[in-house]
Amino acid sequence: MDKVTSERIKFLHPVVRDEMRNIIQECNLALTGKAKVRITQGLRSFEEQERLYAIGRLTSGKKLTNARAGQSLHNYGLAVDICLIIDGKTASWDTAKDWDNDKVADWYECVQIFARNGWNWGGNWKTYKDLPHFEKKTVYKGKNLIKTNWRIFSKMPRDQHNYIIL
Repeated sequence: MDKVTSERIKFLHPVVRDEMRNIIQECNLALTGKAKVRITQGLRSFEEQERLYAIGRLTSGKKLTNARAGQSLHNYGLAVDICLIIDGKTASWDTAKDWDNDKVADWYECVQIFARNGWNWGGNWKTYKDLPHFEKKTVYKGKNLIKTNWRIFSKMPRDQHNYIIL
């Protein structure tokens, strides 16, 4: 796992950090060619979310997100965006390329691994396809398994590090 990805995992919600390390490790083992996974975004502040939301609305550029501050699971450390790093240096968001020649696009090998581990893929969304995006489907709140939902999370108390208390 590369240093950038390791650093970004450290800021995810504590309940998913080990799981994300394992997912990235599993992806990198599955990708036997020159591609490896890098997390490009993990935890995102509300301010950062508002800046992204403004692009294509208040500032120039193509819209990047439909989520305002507090409406993204990135804001709770329960979502990541990825890219593939080719030969340790070049970022790729090519979802069709099969760098390891195993007849499955490397991106989709990762999609399958994330799915097996209980993560939704933004490429499956009906209205706004977000191919680099993955978010945790469910988390435990105490002993209860709950669906991840920003509406619920926005009302939950936070710990001393500003993570929602689960």
